[in-house]
Amino acid sequence: MAQQQYAKDQPQGYKNYVENIAIVGAGGQVGEYMARALLKAGKHKLTAITRTDSKSTVPEGMIVKKVNYEDQASLVDALRGQDVLIITMAVTAPRDAETKLIDAAAAAGVPWILPNEYSSDQRNKELQHDIIIGDQKAVTRKHIESLGVSAWISFTCSFWYEYSLAAGPGTYGFDIPNKTVTLYDDGNTKINTTTWLQCGRAAAALLSLKTLPDDEADKTPTLSMFRNNVMYISSFRASQRDMLAAVLRVTGDSEHDWTVAREDVKARYESGVAQVRAGDRMGFVKLLYARVFYPNGDGDYESKYGLHNDILGLPQEDFDEATKRAVDLANRGGPFAQRRQ
Repeated sequence: MAQQQYAKDQPQGYKNYVENIAIVGAGGQVGEYMARALLKAGKHKLTAITRTDSKSTVPEGMIVKKVNYEDQASLVDALRGQDVLIITMAVTAPRDAETKLIDAAAAAGVPWILPNEYSSDQRNKELQHDIIIGDQKAVTRKHIESLGVSAWISFTCSFWYEYSLAAGPGTYGFDIPNKTVTLYDDGNTKINTTTWLQCGRAAAALLSLKTLPDDEADKTPTLSMFRNNVMYISSFRASQRDMLAAVLRVTGDSEHDWTVAREDVKARYESGVAQVRAGDRMGFVKLLYARVFYPNGDGDYESKYGLHNDILGLPQEDFDEATKRAVDLANRGGPFAQRRQ
């Protein structure tokens, strides 16, 4: 572990905060919420890194820099002078895109990177291996360290609540417009889940911290606490049964209005694995969510480690309000239809 540094010992002119932040995916599912929260905080200069052929829109107030991922120099130029690189990409993005960004960040001297994670417990190696994509994320973090320039922060928020409740039966098991739900086992396994709004607030709070303690007596939270480490946030620790109860409250339905099925969660995971092996990419969603709902507590990192919500000053959210947003989203066609509007 690196020895703790202090602001008082830094060269003259050292700024003990991050100012310039580049976001890849500022028009995407979680990137937009991060960008909007950072803009609202009013402490940073934000740059959206987009492909030259991108048609996505980004929040007003951001500088936009177009890049060509096949031209490393364009990536380096776009990242030069940035203090932080936030990478938010869909799982369908080319596998080498994140590596190209990380290499460019090192060449440009970017000291902090939030890699493309925003998912389940990164410390749980067995879980990460089982969900297929986790092993590569560990490789990515090691690669950042190996370049010797940037530090990573693992932004761990588990599944996005509104998205996962509204996206259809492959995620949290709910088909809200058709009033059906599949409970994994008995539906009582609690996992952590986080709203998009809370993810945005967490990004803004994290990157508004001082970089280093002023001196040995300074015990206030700093960005250096999270250097090459995991940040755990959550909106709710909830089960499918908890979610169903909230859906019923906000819709006024009774459980008799719904079709409630059950499925063995481990069988569901294995079914998803078989689908992926057969070339069906929808199996990935099935295995990803099912594995986090195993009854061994793998999806409940809050009970293992606690959360950083208090350090970041995050508010306690209203479960029913968040559920209503998800229900409304589902009834408008779900998150994918929403992004096309």
